[in-house]
Amino acid sequence: MTEEGGHGNARASRMGMWLFLFTEMLLFGGLFLVYAVYRRGHPEAFHAASGELSLAFGAGNTILLLTSSLSMALAVAAFERGLISRALALIGGTIGMGLLFLVNKGLEWSVKFGHGLYPGAAVLEARDPGERLFFSLYFAMTGLHGLHVLVGAGVLGAVVVLVRRSGATAERHGPLVENAGLYWHLVDIVWIFLFPLFYLIT
Repeated sequence: MTEEGGHGNARASRMGMWLFLFTEMLLFGGLFLVYAVYRRGHPEAFHAASGELSLAFGAGNTILLLTSSLSMALAVAAFERGLISRALALIGGTIGMGLLFLVNKGLEWSVKFGHGLYPGAAVLEARDPGERLFFSLYFAMTGLHGLHVLVGAGVLGAVVVLVRRSGATAERHGPLVENAGLYWHLVDIVWIFLFPLFYLIT
């Protein structure tokens, strides 16, 4: 493969990833719009329901994802400098923080299930319609985001395996690592919006 062809493939790969990320932003953007409409119609109920969430869990997960985004950015930079082992270690740390995020989210969800605060539960059905809408959106949006975290961790794990098996170089695998990093940053950005929408309602 010529150098020009390699750069062309890298540009095409990057463009494809940006187009994919755009579709993901449209998906979450639609959900944010639905949230805004329902919150406007039930402001007091949304505020009351938000008080049922654990700010400690939400803040802790925010710190985890922000730190993981930093470690991913450092991994991409290290890979570009040819520091492959350091890059892989940083990616491993990113994966670990993503998985810890999912564990924390699972624990938080288990508490809500224990209190009967989930769609279809008798306890929640007896509450204000606005609170039912809040928790339906909470589970739908944080669940979809959690799925993206899981997929992102899987992608990063696949990148680590591929790089280790194929004798990585910055030229050959740089675009792959960069694209995986872009996806992970999207996951983090979405959470930055979800956190205040659900946990910091005033």
